[in-house]
Amino acid sequence: MTSKKKIYLDYNATTPVDRRVVDAMLPYFTDKFGNSSSDHVFGWDSKEAIDNSREQIARLINCKPTGITFTSGATEAANLALFGYCKRNNSKGKHIITCKTEHKAILDTVKALETEGFEVTYLNVDSDGNIDLSELESSITSETILVCLMLANNETGLIHPMNKIERIVHSKGSKLMSDVTQAVGKIPVDLSKLNIDMAIFSSHKIYGPKGVGALYINKKNKIEIEPQVFGGGQEKALRPGTLNVPGIVGFGKAAEIATNEMEVESIRISKLRDKLEELLLVSNACRINSMAADRLPNTTNISFENIDGNQLIRKLNTLAVSRGSACTSNTIEPSHVLKAMGLSDERALSSLRISLGRNTRNSDIEFAAEEIKNTANQLKRAVV
Repeated sequence: MTSKKKIYLDYNATTPVDRRVVDAMLPYFTDKFGNSSSDHVFGWDSKEAIDNSREQIARLINCKPTGITFTSGATEAANLALFGYCKRNNSKGKHIITCKTEHKAILDTVKALETEGFEVTYLNVDSDGNIDLSELESSITSETILVCLMLANNETGLIHPMNKIERIVHSKGSKLMSDVTQAVGKIPVDLSKLNIDMAIFSSHKIYGPKGVGALYINKKNKIEIEPQVFGGGQEKALRPGTLNVPGIVGFGKAAEIATNEMEVESIRISKLRDKLEELLLVSNACRINSMAADRLPNTTNISFENIDGNQLIRKLNTLAVSRGSACTSNTIEPSHVLKAMGLSDERALSSLRISLGRNTRNSDIEFAAEEIKNTANQLKRAVV
C-alpha cells in the first residue's frame, strides 16, 4: 500500500457526512427513537423532526414542504415518479421524451416502461452535451405525457437551460420531470421559478446520509401519480413504510447547511476547479469535455489521447477519481454520456471525472494536477 496521501475527488459520486449532520442525527438512533406514525410522545417527537426536515429541504429548493415525499434515494424517487405518473396518465398518451445523456436511473426506468408499451424519444446532444431545443419542441406530440431532462449532468457538470425547456414543454401541454440531484446544494435550485412538475434528488450528494432521497411533486400544476408500493399509508400513501427518521433528520440538516453556505462555497470551489484545469491544460495533455458549456462549479471531465484508461485509473491510486457515474463505474464500458457527445470508445475510456467538494483544498489541486500530468506522460511514453 502506498504511503502517499490520498485525496478524494469524487464528490459527485457521494460526499462525506458533515459532522454537524451526524450530531443532528444521533439522538434519533437512541433517545428519540420513536416511530413517526405512533400516536404518543415518542412518535410525536419523530413526526415533528420529520416536519422540520421537510421545511429545511423546502427552503433549499424553494418549494412547499407538502410537495416533498421522502424515499430511499434519487433512484427510487425516479422509479416512483416515472412509473407512477406514466401509469396514472397513460389514457392521455404513451409517449415520453428524455435525453441520451441522462443518468442510468432515468434511462433504465424508461426502458422498462418501453416494455410496457410506452414509446420513448431519446434526444441527441452536441459535442458539449447540449440538447437542441428545436429538436425537443418538434419531438413533442399530442401523445407526449412527460419530458424528463436532468438539470445538471453528473459526469460533465453541464447545466441544461431548464427555464427555456419548461416553457417549451408546458406550451405544448406536456409535463416536465427533472433529475436535480447533482445541482442541489451546488448551485441555486429554485423549483418555484423553474416550474418543474416533478423533481428527484438525494441526501448523500449534499453531505447528508446515504439511503435518503426525495421526490418533489408540484401540487400547483395538479400532478398526480399512482403508488407503486402499498401498505401503511405513510408519505401520503405514495411511499408507505416506516420512515427513516435519523436519515431524514440528517437530510434536513444537510439542506440547512447548504442553504447557508452554498454561495460562498460555490465560489471557492469554482476557483479550485478552474485552477486544476489550467494546470492540466498547460501541458496540452488533455481536453476538457463540455468546457464551453454552462457547468457545475465543482465538476470537470478530462479526456486524454493515446492512453490506456484502465492503466490511468490504476496508476492514479492516490486520487479518488472516476470514469463516469458511480452507479456504473464498476463496468469497463465507455461512458454513455461521452459517447453521446461524439467521443470515441477509446477517448471515452481514457476520460476522468473529477468533482471537488467541501474538503478540497488548494494543496489537493496542486498535488492532483501533478500526479495526473506525470502519470499521463508516463503512459504516453510507454505507448511510444
